[in-house]
Amino acid sequence: MSQWSQVQQLEIKFLEQVDQFYDDNFPMEIRHLLAQWIESQDWEAAANNEAMAMILLQNLIIQVDDQLDRVSQEKNLLLIHNLKRVRKLLQGKYHGNPMHIAVIISNCLREERRILAAASMPVQGPLEKSLQNSVVSERQRNVEHKVSAIKNSAQMTDQDVKYLEDLQEEFDFRYKTIQSLEQNDKNSALIKQEMLALQAMLNTLDYKRKEVLSKIGRVIHEIDMLMSNLLTEELLDWKRRQQIACIGGPLHGGLDQLQNCFTLLAESLFQVRRQLEKLDELLTRLTYDGDPIPVQRPQLLEKVNFLLYNLFRNSFVVERQPCMPTHPQRPMVLKTLIQFTVKLRLLIKLPELNYQIRVKATIDNGIRVHNCRVLHSNRRFVLCGTHVKAMNMDESANGSLSVEFRHLQPKEMKTSAGSKGNEGPHMVTEELHSISFETQVCLYGLTINLETSSLPVVMISNVSQLPNAWASIIWYNLSTNDPQNLSFFNNPPAATLSQLLEVLSWQFSSYVGRGLNSEQLNMLAEKLMGQQVSYNDYQLSWAKFCKEHLPGKSFTFWVWLEAILDLIKKHILPLWIDGYVMGFVSKEKERILLKDKTPGTFLLRFSESNLGGITFTWVDQLENGDVTFHSVEPYNKGRLAALPFADILRDYKVIMADNVPENPLKYLYPDIPKDKAFGKHYSCQPNEVSKPSDGGGKGYVPSVFIPVSKILNDSTEPHSPSDLLPMSPSVYAVLREHLSPTAIETAVSCKLSPS
Repeated sequence: MSQWSQVQQLEIKFLEQVDQFYDDNFPMEIRHLLAQWIESQDWEAAANNEAMAMILLQNLIIQVDDQLDRVSQEKNLLLIHNLKRVRKLLQGKYHGNPMHIAVIISNCLREERRILAAASMPVQGPLEKSLQNSVVSERQRNVEHKVSAIKNSAQMTDQDVKYLEDLQEEFDFRYKTIQSLEQNDKNSALIKQEMLALQAMLNTLDYKRKEVLSKIGRVIHEIDMLMSNLLTEELLDWKRRQQIACIGGPLHGGLDQLQNCFTLLAESLFQVRRQLEKLDELLTRLTYDGDPIPVQRPQLLEKVNFLLYNLFRNSFVVERQPCMPTHPQRPMVLKTLIQFTVKLRLLIKLPELNYQIRVKATIDNGIRVHNCRVLHSNRRFVLCGTHVKAMNMDESANGSLSVEFRHLQPKEMKTSAGSKGNEGPHMVTEELHSISFETQVCLYGLTINLETSSLPVVMISNVSQLPNAWASIIWYNLSTNDPQNLSFFNNPPAATLSQLLEVLSWQFSSYVGRGLNSEQLNMLAEKLMGQQVSYNDYQLSWAKFCKEHLPGKSFTFWVWLEAILDLIKKHILPLWIDGYVMGFVSKEKERILLKDKTPGTFLLRFSESNLGGITFTWVDQLENGDVTFHSVEPYNKGRLAALPFADILRDYKVIMADNVPENPLKYLYPDIPKDKAFGKHYSCQPNEVSKPSDGGGKGYVPSVFIPVSKILNDSTEPHSPSDLLPMSPSVYAVLREHLSPTAIETAVSCKLSPS
């Protein structure tokens, strides 16, 4: 079943989540019509390879054209219209930046996998539950409603200012008319009556000036309150969601909504500013004793400028955190002399600012304490590459005012002693830096300096440091919402075990397409704590997670888990996604699960003693009725590179005493026929016994690798696990005609032990 077919079978609450990340950038119609083709392409690789991305984009357009031809024959007018629109979108938006569509599709597929994993979990994790709080959604709606109301109020005040301007022009005309009359005419009763009318008009003008100033004051107050409370909370909430998304959590949305709010508020403030300028213009033409404009206008203008400054300062955000294109699922880990990308956005989208704002990127090598910069490391870095670029509305698919740095490289500088900083591996991967950005906005007489920074990044000089560096990124963003605590690892806080387990499940759902269920998480909890615990409120230390070796092992918990992720990604990904790898189960638990099952029932689990190893254990029954278990030596990435794991399960043989080799693996736990579970993943069907001439023109006997193990009845003889031997069914048949089973057994150098 395709991934899209699984998505369509989800409950409505999960379908609503899917609906949130499909928009005009990648319409859902295309996802639906081209489901199988889209899922068969490597969008993740294309997101880091422009040539590959261009080929995929061209092929995508061809696929759309094929669909367009099909629906044209069916005369489906609505679908024809939508497909033409999509084709125009693909050609127009992404032709100059094909990697962008690859990133979008890759993210959508990843988010689908995460939602599918979440749907299979019995309960929602604490972090994800907090991100989808109904109170937060209500606040978002409240902000949008208030921003709309403020915009309407500012527009209504515009009409009041225009009425005031018209009233003053009429007053000016009538006043100047009277002033132009001869002195004798001014004493007439008619003129005196006109003077009374002018006085009444002046009173009305005074009232309207006070009313307009009052309305402007109310608009300013409403903006101030909204920015100080709800909008600030919304922005902080988005930044927290971004942190969680960076470590594998739900994709963060809402930035476009924030941009709409920031832009409308900026437009309202500039509108109010123009209204105050108009009042100043009216003041130069007419003033009087008790005039409210010279008293109130300077204070209101100062407040408007202050709010504009704060609004712009908060609107300058890092839309996409620093990330090496070679490791898209490990953001904020940067390797020296390797390019990384980072994207910034100004949430105030005004056409006047297009290509007018130049952003400069630098590396912050220190921490800030009360606005003072304090160095915290001997390691210092500079940025190489294009580190100054202009923000524009043309590069982004949604037309936002943004800038993306694509060719930055961190370079480590030599210390004053003449050599690079030399620190231990954990010190390096626990050392935090940030990428800082600065710019200046000049608009309508205002000059505003803006600064922002990325989330803390870890600088590595060797790819072997990446696993521990990524552990640091996970721990930081799990434990704090402080965006700039570069001294965090001087005293890292403990993390709630339940939240950590949720994040670990995200590592699997985001990196290898399937998260962990409650049983698998329980096993990880036991491995971390050394015993069965109730982990809802348990606090786990950073050292226990990443620095202390597991009992009796030469590696840490995180190194063990990272090796399993790498194994799944490179060698058993389809089996993992299908849910056929139980993986995280102890030896004791597997015996409990298998003991009452049909002989030949087996399960797959990750090795606890070998890094990046996977093994299988099956249950067997002795002649006396006793149950026995057999576990094969774990297969590591070296052996799996030679033979696909599904083929190993299909072809695996054991030799017991004088018996003919046979495959003991019959049913995948609990009772799934082996071929039904893994048949679609077999690379080819095993060759039957064949004549030498069947091998081709040179007369060779066709051969396949077959994993063979020997089980001895003598339990006192030392056991060793199986190995892979080159043996085809035809070869074994020929050998069997000339040699005894004992002689064949002698050739099997590696043996299988029950464990």
